[in-house]
Amino acid sequence: MTTELAAVAPRPHVPHRGRGSVLVLASALLFSTSGILGKPTMLAGLTPEQAATLRIGFAGLLLLAGTALFAPQTLKVRRGEWPMLVAYGLLGVAGTQLLYFIAASRIPVGIAILLDFTSPVLIALWVRFVRRTRLPRAMWGGIALAMAGLALVAQVWEGISLDTVGLLAGLGAGVCSAGYFLIGERAVAGRDPLGLVTWGMVIGTVVVCVVAPPWTVPWPLLADAVAFGPWTTPLWLLVVGVVLLSTVFPYLLSISALRHLPAPVASVLGLAEPVLATVLAWALLGEALTWPQALGAAILLGGALLVQANSKTVT
Repeated sequence: MTTELAAVAPRPHVPHRGRGSVLVLASALLFSTSGILGKPTMLAGLTPEQAATLRIGFAGLLLLAGTALFAPQTLKVRRGEWPMLVAYGLLGVAGTQLLYFIAASRIPVGIAILLDFTSPVLIALWVRFVRRTRLPRAMWGGIALAMAGLALVAQVWEGISLDTVGLLAGLGAGVCSAGYFLIGERAVAGRDPLGLVTWGMVIGTVVVCVVAPPWTVPWPLLADAVAFGPWTTPLWLLVVGVVLLSTVFPYLLSISALRHLPAPVASVLGLAEPVLATVLAWALLGEALTWPQALGAAILLGGALLVQANSKTVT
């Protein structure tokens, strides 16, 4: 009997830094498509809040239906887990998206991106002063280097203007992004990533539908043809791309990565997203890629590699 039980006992999870890094970079690549796929939907007439409702709402419905059909056991929730799931859905899903959209509508997009991606610094401060875990000096240097590279990629010097609401919203997006990594890191220790992302999307859907109810969405607009770079495509097809490529798949990949990487490392590697978004916008939409952005991408990559090289001492 003992032998039989041992044969069917689940194997303990063993973190693998390389696998985690690949998952984060793959999720960053997919997340980076949200700009090139989502921008034409808003140019066609959707407000940022309506775009968020479509993106998170359809992702939540799709994940809930698919998970209930193929992996219903992952949806089971113990009573003590609800606060964590609500926090994940509120901060990591709805808060990050909505606050970034508000910031981008009131301050230059470059500044909004920089504020949104301050999460590695916020996470490092949390780990150092709340968890009381010492981080190597080289890791702090890598974070600073990555943030400097991000500033160049975002071209924060262009059109700088002070808007208190926009700046607070951008900082709030950064806080929510940090919460996404920190809460996710803790949650995946005891939950299946699929169930976590599904409940997070469902809770996020409730939040965004309060901000922009579905009946305010101009549904006939989805049948219109819109310009997408040199092509023309139905608007609904871009929405499908945002839901699947920019939301469902990258959320699953990034939360799975937190089973292998600590939050400070995953958040820094996630800074590849704005770099990849800039490259995709240049390649597919013809948006200019300047030499400071190329230099910033190289600096950011160097900072991320420095953090990764010193990550083994972080738990």
